[in-house]
Amino acid sequence: MSSVASHFADSYAEAREKFCASVAATGGSLRSLRNPTLGPDGGRLFMDVARYGADDAPKMLVLMAATHGVEGYCGSGAMINWLRAGRVASLPADTGALLIHGVNPHGFAWIRRVNEDNVDVNRNFVDHGKPHPPNAGYLAIADALKPVSYDDASLAESKRVIDAFTQEHGAFGFQQAVSGGQYSHPQGLFFGGHKPTWTNRTIRRVIREELSHARLIGCIDFHTGLGPFGYGELINVSPPGSAAFEMAKHWYGEEMTSPEQGSSTSAVVIGAVLDAFSQEAPEAAFCGIALEYGTYPVDEVLEAVRRDNWLHIHGDLNSTQGRAFKAYLRERFYPAGAKWAEMVWTRADETIGMALRGLASS
Repeated sequence: MSSVASHFADSYAEAREKFCASVAATGGSLRSLRNPTLGPDGGRLFMDVARYGADDAPKMLVLMAATHGVEGYCGSGAMINWLRAGRVASLPADTGALLIHGVNPHGFAWIRRVNEDNVDVNRNFVDHGKPHPPNAGYLAIADALKPVSYDDASLAESKRVIDAFTQEHGAFGFQQAVSGGQYSHPQGLFFGGHKPTWTNRTIRRVIREELSHARLIGCIDFHTGLGPFGYGELINVSPPGSAAFEMAKHWYGEEMTSPEQGSSTSAVVIGAVLDAFSQEAPEAAFCGIALEYGTYPVDEVLEAVRRDNWLHIHGDLNSTQGRAFKAYLRERFYPAGAKWAEMVWTRADETIGMALRGLASS
């Protein structure tokens, strides 16, 4: 195994152990915030927060892993490689770093995108005191996405409904309906929740406590599942024309994409975790992106999510089918082999460098 790939992990517990050891070896301070659930091995789960630099540093780099649980393997490996490469030592005196490992530790440990409540936490950061955004497209295909039985007859009927919807609305219209976020089916796919999740409440607390002195925050949230194999897309989820959007354009240039402008592989997402930063640290200018790494074709990625959703509602995790479904999901969000890991790190190092240059020049 290459030295780069050796800093990635095969389990949540291994990833956490490597991260905490890397923080200790590089002189960071570490806080561990416990999730109320346990992992499949009965172990405790944590959002681990490492900090570098002065407590009152006016500029802060923030790296986040596992907003979407299983996607945390990617972000974890990138963070650990960054630490082990000694990059912290070159931070400017006015710049600190905050590394948030295990944003959604339950999904990370259980090899799921969602959290302990079947909530996609990257759709949960909406105002739950107001009516939730509708998703008419999801309503039209909800039953087809979640059949009671995963047999040939049920899947054939689901395919008929999905194919008809796709023919009418196009492949990207189908992707938007499925993955844009929905608030009507708690057991469904990409459910945004009806109240703030543990991750939502905890990340807001971390922002308030760790970033209150910051005047400029540059954030990279690591994701996987969309785009060409191993390529890291720089996705700006801020509204076009906003100060955050314009700052990201300045930092990341022509490589930056925008779902709202139709230049991204991602659907338009509502309730993203990045929205919390400007809300909880309003005195700071904010520039945040999702760094999205490609794995497999989007239809396979959505099928992996669909299988996992069905498995946790109707199936048996310990059955042959259950283990096969988990392996399928894991591979679609965390491809095996050193090559993909090396591509992840190369792009992460480059992108973090862009963010640090942006922080220095803004």
